[in-house]
Amino acid sequence: MKRVLLAMSGGVDSSVAAYLLKKEGYEVIGATIKTWSSDECHDDRAKGCCSIKDIGDARAVSGKLEIPFYVLDLSKDFEEKVIQPFVDAYLDATTPNPCIRCNTDIKFGTFLKKAEELNADYVATGHYARKGWDEKKNRWYVREGRDATKDQSYVLFGLSQKQLEKTLFPVGDYEKSSIREIAETLGLQVHNKPDSQEICFVSKHYSDVIEERGHKLPGKGDIVTEEGEVLGEHQGYHRYTLGQRRGLGLTDKAPYYVIRIEKDVNRIVVGKKDALKSCRTSVEGMNWMTEPETKDYQVKIRSRHGKSQARLLEYSQNEAVLEFYEGESAVTPGQAAVLYDGDAVVGGGWIHKTFS
Repeated sequence: MKRVLLAMSGGVDSSVAAYLLKKEGYEVIGATIKTWSSDECHDDRAKGCCSIKDIGDARAVSGKLEIPFYVLDLSKDFEEKVIQPFVDAYLDATTPNPCIRCNTDIKFGTFLKKAEELNADYVATGHYARKGWDEKKNRWYVREGRDATKDQSYVLFGLSQKQLEKTLFPVGDYEKSSIREIAETLGLQVHNKPDSQEICFVSKHYSDVIEERGHKLPGKGDIVTEEGEVLGEHQGYHRYTLGQRRGLGLTDKAPYYVIRIEKDVNRIVVGKKDALKSCRTSVEGMNWMTEPETKDYQVKIRSRHGKSQARLLEYSQNEAVLEFYEGESAVTPGQAAVLYDGDAVVGGGWIHKTFS
């Protein structure tokens, strides 16, 4: 019997994943990843990954399904590999995606090492994604989940071949509504539990995390037009992101948007919506799941962003240049650009520079 270490968040998806794995004949061990130290992990952090309530829910489901359950304290790794890079990115005037870092480095990194220590054959999660196998090239790749409204393939582009080989996605072939129905039929108390929508370690505003941990925080500075006209004052550039419209304190017939953050001079440049459009972008830190070609792909530049048609102009093992057919708005350095061929993830990396 194959052994699986399942990451259980206390939500409905990972709870039903435990049932599905057990039904398929796996020996399932449930584990909640504790991402906060004991003095930080409280009930009031209700949307966090390790609130007392979430751990209790995961434990209760494990008991009902009669599988072993553990809490793994990975808070040190989470601070080092997810939170601190999040802080550093904003101070570097880019916009990070901590969920991708968490998946690559924690859920399928440190967690996988814990699985190996427990002699588990696989790790599993409640992600809405599927695994594919390219027989010609002998390579694993990620496919979109069957439920397009819940698909999470975007945040999994960084997984290595070893990580994919050792990973199972039990709910990837299901619609979310079916998962909730299964949970209700099983009598699981989490069947109607709301989905988590926010960054797990941000309780109010992301800038709070930066200001708690950041060193040499930027002070106030000018908000200017592309022509250099001063329109107002910002409260520290780490509080702003590319494409931001609200909270600028500027009034005009047509709204202003953040189109550039110039950290070296502590200045935010604003413009009208058309100024946000980019035709090309360079991408760094590429992870290719299948062999790329110089051709058209569908590209996502944000998790909840529709796919856009783009051509892969240049690529190497670590870099790529993409050209958008119709231009893209707010292509944001620090976010991920993920290439798709149909429902298959070809590869992805981190947006570095944009070109009009």
